[in-house]
Amino acid sequence: MRSTLLCACLLVSLVASARAEDLRWPVQMTNEGSVLTLYQPQVQSWAQYKTLDFRTAFSLKPKGGKEVVGVTYMKAATDVDMDKHSVLIHERTIEKINFPSLDASQSEAMGKLVRSILTPDRILTLTLEQVVACTPKEAPATTVQVNNDPPVIFVSKRPTILLQVDGKPVQAKTSQENLEFVVNASYPLFQDVPSKAYYLYDGLEWQKAPALEGTWAFTGTIPGSIATLARDTSWVALKGAVPAPTRANAKLPQVFYSDRIAELIVFEGEPALKPIKGTSLQYAANTNSDVFFCGADKKYYFLTAGRWFSATGFSGPWTFATASLPADFAKIPVSSPASAILAFVPGTDQAKDAVMIAQIPTTVEVNAAEAAKQVNITYSGEPKFEPIESTTMSYAVNTTEKVILVSPGVYYACVQGIWFVATAPTGPWTTATSVPAAIYTIPSSSPVYNVTYVTQVATTSGMVAASCTAGYSGVYVVSQPSGVIIVSGSGYYYPPYYYYPPYGYPIYYPYAVTYGMYAYHPYPYGGVAYHASYNPNTGMYARSATAYGAYGSKTVAQGYNPSTGTYARGASVSTPYGSRSAAQAYNPYTGTGAATRQGSSPYAQWGTTAVSHGGQTAQAGHITTAGGTTGAVKTGSGDMYAAKDGNVYKNTGSGWEQAGGSSPQPKSTAGAPQATAAASAGATSAKSGAAPSANTQELNREAQNRQRGSAQSQQYQGWSGGGSGQAARGGGARAGGGRR
Repeated sequence: MRSTLLCACLLVSLVASARAEDLRWPVQMTNEGSVLTLYQPQVQSWAQYKTLDFRTAFSLKPKGGKEVVGVTYMKAATDVDMDKHSVLIHERTIEKINFPSLDASQSEAMGKLVRSILTPDRILTLTLEQVVACTPKEAPATTVQVNNDPPVIFVSKRPTILLQVDGKPVQAKTSQENLEFVVNASYPLFQDVPSKAYYLYDGLEWQKAPALEGTWAFTGTIPGSIATLARDTSWVALKGAVPAPTRANAKLPQVFYSDRIAELIVFEGEPALKPIKGTSLQYAANTNSDVFFCGADKKYYFLTAGRWFSATGFSGPWTFATASLPADFAKIPVSSPASAILAFVPGTDQAKDAVMIAQIPTTVEVNAAEAAKQVNITYSGEPKFEPIESTTMSYAVNTTEKVILVSPGVYYACVQGIWFVATAPTGPWTTATSVPAAIYTIPSSSPVYNVTYVTQVATTSGMVAASCTAGYSGVYVVSQPSGVIIVSGSGYYYPPYYYYPPYGYPIYYPYAVTYGMYAYHPYPYGGVAYHASYNPNTGMYARSATAYGAYGSKTVAQGYNPSTGTYARGASVSTPYGSRSAAQAYNPYTGTGAATRQGSSPYAQWGTTAVSHGGQTAQAGHITTAGGTTGAVKTGSGDMYAAKDGNVYKNTGSGWEQAGGSSPQPKSTAGAPQATAAASAGATSAKSGAAPSANTQELNREAQNRQRGSAQSQQYQGWSGGGSGQAARGGGARAGGGRR
């Protein structure tokens, strides 16, 4: 099984690497011996994420002629593929072409040549991050009120796991007399009734405690009832746990127990703090949690689920701190190992990029009749509804789907990003052509709040268009005094629902939680949450470890269903917009499942009934048309930019030079404004002297945006491709869940 899983992960990684290669810039287009090299677009506006107004620098070498440079000003339609994080630019119109070194007659001739090569049928592709980084930002129209109460935060200096129970423990009998199991625990957990002792399988060995809140210790002896239960076909997942190991693993973890939502920070020994240049901050290098110490106020800061919490010591108390985060956090250099947290620091460019991405919709068109045929909503027992606070509506609690009773006899169900309507909770269902306004009044404190991020309308073609943004997957845009950021989860706790059938085991319906039980963190940002869940539709009682990050999450999971003996093991990647999986994944917000070695978005299950414009037109790499060939290239002409003044400038790495029809004459960069590492020195020189300082500042910003977009694109590609190239910031993976 392990070799299959590794092969699957490698396959996904190779696919993602190829995709990243395809989206490199500049791109080169040829036609009858003439060569047009087009540099990365610089966005002026992106109206409703559909119409792109942009300019690009280019170099043109006519067949047998001399190379010249210029700027094109274009407008185009865009299709965003949120699953691949790519933006396709098509239906382009060239509004103007400027050649700084040519006179009017020469410009007209060269312009015709450019138009003959850069024809509208040539599709240009950028990564989402490249477009977002260079797009001017506007304040979001709406933000969300979320709960920022701190979770229980445990801190450990040795290998540790968090035994999380979803609310108070719920115990059920097994087929073995005097043996019960805890239904809502994050690990296999049993109680021997006569002795009242609890037995926990931590994944490698068994531990025993007199009470759940008691002291856990290794045991090589387990009740015979557990060993017998493992031979029961309904408990096949326990086969690897018996017979019990007689020796503890070298890194036997201590166990922290909580029946409240909690977080776990694991250090490898005493906290090792490293300074961050230019700030009063230090970051903890021997944990994979995001932990900082601020010398200015002598407080520790911890980032989880997009929220900052602070305390004067690790024993707490911890308080919400995003609203008063010290200014030094925004000064963390992008070259710092700790810089990945910038996406969660209000006011930073990285945070603004993340907010924009969260607002970009994924849109599909579905055949209404065909989509409705695929809907089959089941309940445990008779449908049971609970009221939605501050509304007259209610929602179903004993199904995995989001079913809402809007008014008597009017039921709406949001199934994997598509709305359906029926006159009864069990159907028959028809695809909705609109959604009642009342649904969009559901408060963020409701467990079905995420459906308010899905809209649906009928199209003129007779199809139904559905759109969703990141909020559907639990990523919300919130406002803080110093800026707008994204957070994961509403912060509210939703008690699970249990159904007790006439026979068999209880069915457990948990809701997605904001905070997890963090013990392992192999990625540059985020953490790992261990969750327990039961999906009666798939017959899966699942335990999973999920690493959450700015762009999504990765999961390794194993699970069992005591009723059916169903067993699964695998790894998956999830983003706010979809998932890739080497086995099986399940998104508790959207109900989206991912099949082996495949990718999914909230709309994946609809198959051929759904038309995704981005998916239809996606063409990456070398595109051959009647006019010639397009492909990504490397050039020796430097990093080229189209300035607002219509000139083309080259980033040499030590300054700016104006590029023209003849060789540029570099000028001194002394005294010029300084840019980031991407722009190097901020000086600008030209054939006729230094460029205006306004141009210099603008070019520096463009260079910073391009660098940031490229870096974030690489982070996402590495994330979605199995983590290749992603390194842990510290040694915490060895300290915590790395033993798994």
